[in-house]
Amino acid sequence: MGANNGRQHGSEGKGSSSISSDVSSSTDHTPTQAQKNVATSEDSDLSMRTLSTPSPALICPPNLPGFQNGRGSSTSSSSITGETVAMVHSPPPTRLTHPLIRLASRPQKEQASIERLPDHAMVHVFSFLPTNQLCRCARVCRRWYNLAWDPRLWRTIRLTGETINVDRALKVLTRRLCQDTPNVCLMLETVSVSGCRRLTDRGLYTIAQCCPELRRLEVSGCYNISNEAVFDVVSLCPNLEHLDVSGCSKVTCISLTREASIKLSPLHGKQISIRYLDMTDCFVLEDEGLHTIAAHCTQLTHLYLRRCVRLTDEGLRYLMIYCASIKELSVSDCRFVSDFGLREIAKLEARLRYLSIAHCGRVTDVGIRYVAKYCGKLRYLNARGCEGITDHGLEYLAKNCAKLKSLDIGKCPLVSDTGLECLALNCFNLKRLSLKSCESITGQGLQIVAANCFDLQMLNVQDCEVSVEALRFVKRHCKRCVIEHTNPAFF
Repeated sequence: MGANNGRQHGSEGKGSSSISSDVSSSTDHTPTQAQKNVATSEDSDLSMRTLSTPSPALICPPNLPGFQNGRGSSTSSSSITGETVAMVHSPPPTRLTHPLIRLASRPQKEQASIERLPDHAMVHVFSFLPTNQLCRCARVCRRWYNLAWDPRLWRTIRLTGETINVDRALKVLTRRLCQDTPNVCLMLETVSVSGCRRLTDRGLYTIAQCCPELRRLEVSGCYNISNEAVFDVVSLCPNLEHLDVSGCSKVTCISLTREASIKLSPLHGKQISIRYLDMTDCFVLEDEGLHTIAAHCTQLTHLYLRRCVRLTDEGLRYLMIYCASIKELSVSDCRFVSDFGLREIAKLEARLRYLSIAHCGRVTDVGIRYVAKYCGKLRYLNARGCEGITDHGLEYLAKNCAKLKSLDIGKCPLVSDTGLECLALNCFNLKRLSLKSCESITGQGLQIVAANCFDLQMLNVQDCEVSVEALRFVKRHCKRCVIEHTNPAFF
């Protein structure tokens, strides 16, 4: 019977072994190939002996050398040759006559085994594991193999690591997930391979071919992928809503493939369903590429273009023509964006809730007035490093955007206590305020803010000439406020 069980396990676990070797073992940084082979043989040997035991419940005595907290140490597992690795339950207590033996058996009887958990509980435990660990669990035994490939656990594939062969891992995983539905993986909705630098166009093409129900794709930092691979995913995954290609320096555009555009009508061809797009650090993105993105992704609500240094006001004009539903927009460190670009952004009106123009050195009070006048429901504004902003711009912002909750005007040397006073008297709901390196700010301005903005939770006054008394005043009036400062006398 034990031999038959072992034979069945070997035939049924073969698929999971290949998958886990491609997915999980790639993330293990073993010193040599020989050591990895030893560990693999030990794991398979342990699983075979576990299946051949009469009871599936394994107990590791707490005083057994080489075991800590129920887990064997690496040194003891490699040194055991002829000894029993796992122990089965002891006989019933009635057969034990010696009192010392009876006392020793009590902790063994009270110790519970994971094998006693029902299937739904095991699936819930497995749901917290990353993809590579889930593949390892599939190698333990026949029951774990069946539970580990439960469709409910495979709505998301999440792989991390710079050395993992992610192209092969995606190919093997999608092939296994396509067994019940040939050539397509209908349950998979999210793929996150951010930081996997070995990802290439081949891996994205595998996703595009096998995952038509994909809704979320994160490939941040995968600098080897190109426009063509992204076009394939967008064209073959019509439900894709969330796309993160930040740090993918070769990506210059988001569009349909030529074949997909020919098959679809001109109107439908522009209706890519992407709502969230992060193109941070896509350095080669230019105005023409942004024009194409805007023309195809008309449903965008969240767009992040941080450090896309080639963009200008003209690209923002294209964006506002097609994408009128944007709620969050970041053009931080886009040094060619000026007040004319903010005039275009102001066309979003009350829909805009989040705006980041940090380190856009060409922005002045004129651009701030445009945004404040038309975007009255703005909640978050990051204008750090915009040295052209003065108290006048801050006053206009405070009077027109009274529901502002977060404001960063650090490194704006022309902002003084006068602007802070106007801000405090109009924006009572302010929760986060950063004044880092604002040279004209004093303790008097901070006291006015603290006396009116009771819900303040974060205040950054690093590199500001603020007295200890002013900081203590803020702490007394805003008890939940975390103050970031550089004054060694305040603690």
